[in-house]
This record gives sequence, structure tokens and C-alpha cells, in this order.
Amino acid sequence: MGPRPITAGSAFSIFSTTAGRLTSSTVSPITSSAANRSEPARRGYDVFCGAPFLSPQLRVVLFTDSFNEANGLATLSREFAAFAEHRQLPFCCVHAGAERRVSSRDSVITLELNRSWASFRLDRDLYCDPLLSRHRNWLIDRLLEFRPDLIHVTSPGDFGVLGFWISKSLGIPLAASWHTNLHQYASERLQKVLSFLPRAVRAGTGAAAENLSLNAAMRFYRLADFVLAPNAEMVDQLHRRTQKPACLMAHGVDAGRFSPAWRKRTNGPCTIGYVGRLTPEKNLRWFRDLERDLLAAGQRDFRLLLVGDGSEYAWLKRNLQFGELPGVLRGDSLAAAYADMDIFVFPSRTDTFGLAVLEAMASGVPVVVSPETGARVQIQNGVAGFLAKDFTESVLRLMRNEALRHRMGVEARRFACSRDWAAVFEALYQTYEAALPKRDVRNRIKTKT
Repeated sequence: MGPRPITAGSAFSIFSTTAGRLTSSTVSPITSSAANRSEPARRGYDVFCGAPFLSPQLRVVLFTDSFNEANGLATLSREFAAFAEHRQLPFCCVHAGAERRVSSRDSVITLELNRSWASFRLDRDLYCDPLLSRHRNWLIDRLLEFRPDLIHVTSPGDFGVLGFWISKSLGIPLAASWHTNLHQYASERLQKVLSFLPRAVRAGTGAAAENLSLNAAMRFYRLADFVLAPNAEMVDQLHRRTQKPACLMAHGVDAGRFSPAWRKRTNGPCTIGYVGRLTPEKNLRWFRDLERDLLAAGQRDFRLLLVGDGSEYAWLKRNLQFGELPGVLRGDSLAAAYADMDIFVFPSRTDTFGLAVLEAMASGVPVVVSPETGARVQIQNGVAGFLAKDFTESVLRLMRNEALRHRMGVEARRFACSRDWAAVFEALYQTYEAALPKRDVRNRIKTKT
């Protein structure tokens, strides 16, 4: 008999019980000098030395379509592998690489699979290989050596499909997590391509594409034994559409990596920032409207710093008089860019979570986001930022009040420090053990030595 279905309400209950750290500030203060932080302190793991014991016997394989790229899923995947290594948990990560190879570091094994000539681009740094299954036999041999208890896939992409196929071939339980609203992306991008058509026609075509894409995605998620999502709304929808146990898988932030300590600016124009893909579904052309509104309000001492790359880059470069577009930043350069912002604006309404919002908050920057994003990240309006329908009004309010920016920046940092990655993955392992659909698997995990 399988586990009781876990809806959003019970998922939040489980999550709060097993990882209550995420709802209160428990991360110890970060030192003011980024250069003086030790590696464990920088990663934020050391503050959880009193964490509940996680069964070292649960052997997890993660199939992820993004690992080395600059996006939220890649960040989550890298943090997951780092957490498993730090806790000495048996963990295997399968992702794309330049060649097929095996590498290991402590308890973590990495299996890299090269994509073939038949690969095609889905996004700026995301590809799909219809011939990825050619690695199946080699991969099965490696996984039989690893002896997994659970396979976790992160999307219906090529690596997710391969992970599903292998889980069924080996009879291993499958968890599938939802990280991207692909159906909404399909609608937004199709409407951009059809911009020459009347608005009503574009909207109708986009809605049809969104519905078809959502149905196709749900067919994939029905193949899993249980499903996960980063917000309550998506947990409910997955449970309703798949009739599978649905659990919360929150996102976190490295509050050591992203910190006000990186800030170098002491004066200059007010920096209004954004970090993420520069693509239609992010609603970035709104920044032109913001620029015009600020100029009409008599504001000229500002700059719009948009970090990232994508199909909207050229349009934004042409149309923003006060825009600066440095492209994709990583590591220290990205941390410094966040910290030097005065206001972080995230106009997207389609993101499942908005990891960049947490990274900005960890950097001590007040945020202006849509009510939809605010609800998913659980930001309280007027405390660490604004949940805005009128973004311009909120931005102007912050621009004109330095004390308000400072107060909200402190609250933003406090909020982000309560969302440490370690607590996220502790809760995920608790969810794995609660949701594994086969009683004999659960018993084997508890008894094997």
C-alpha cells in the first residue's frame, strides 16, 4: 500500500516539522570581510552541526538537465551535490559534460554524458539530445555498482526521460521535481513570435499552446512514484493533475556567498538591478516603461543593471538609455553585482520560485516583485520589499527614501539567512524517506549496513 497523498497543506506541515530552520533566522552572522570567511562558514553548512540525523543508507541518484549552466536549477543541483558531499551521503549526480566519464569526490559520484550531434537548443544554454539513450547500457552498469534506492529527475528534458527509463528498467522508485513553468514559457515565446497578429489572436494561440504544453508535462510527471515542487500552488496542481503524492521541495540560498560584505559602492547613481535570463517570459521590456516613468518623475540619477543573457538582450540594449547589460556573471563578480544594487526588481510572473530574489535579499537588497512571486517566496509586503502591481510607484518610494532602503535591506538579509540550503536538503531527505512508495525499500534502507 502506497503512502497517503501529500497535499500542499500536509507538505508544509512535514516541511515545518522536519526543517523548521527555514522559518526562523538561524544562520550565524557573516563576517564583514568576504576574504576572511573560511570555506565551511562561507557555504553556511557549519551552523547546522546540531541538525537531525539523516540516514546515510539512502542512496540517491539525481538526473539533472542543468548543472554547470547559469540558472536556478543548475544552482540547486550544484548545492545538492555539495550538501551530500559535506554530509558524506551516498549520492550520484548525472548531468551533461564534454565527454562520457566517471569522477568521484568523497561520497559523491558524478556521471557525465556527452550530447550528440543531433542535439538541438531549447534555450541559450539548454539543449536536448534525442540520442541520449545511447548511454543507457553504460549508465545502467555504473548505477548497478552504486546500488541506488531512489532516482530523482528534475524535468521532462532528455536527462529526465533517461532517468525515468532507467528507473523503470531497474525497478527503482522515481521522484520527479518541477522547477520551470514550461507551459507559460511556451505561451509567452509563441506570442512574441506571432507579434504581427492581432492581440486577441495572439492571446488565444498562446493559451492553446500553454494548455497543450501543460498537459504534455503532466503526462511525464504521472510516470513518477511521487512528485515535488517549490511552492504550494504547484504542489496542489501536481497532486490534482497526476494523482500522485506531491511534496514541497523548497529552494534556499548560500548566505555566505551572497552577502552585503561584497558591496563596494558608497555613492553614485541609484542602481536598480535584475539577474536572470533575458527572455520574453521574464517581462523585461517593462524596464523601458520604468525608465520612462522615472524620467517623467524627474529622476535621472539612476542606472538599470540587467545581468544575464537571452533573446531579449539586443532589444534591451537598443531601448534602454540608462541600461547596463554585462551579460552572464558568476562567482565573486555576481555576488558583487548583487551587493552593489540599491533595489532589486523581478517583474516575472511565471517563475516557480525566483531564486535570484533570494540571492538579492541575502545581499542585503530590498526587492520589488509581483504578488505571485512574493507569495511563492513567502515575502511579506512592506517588510523586506514590496509586492507590487505598480512597480514604478514602489521603485520611486525606495529611491526617495534611503532609510527605508536600509531598513528593508536588513530585513531582506535576515529573511534570506533563514533559507539555508542545508535545511532545504535535510527536509528533502526526510521527504524521500516518508514518500518512498515501497515499504520493502524503506525497510531495506533502515536495516542495511
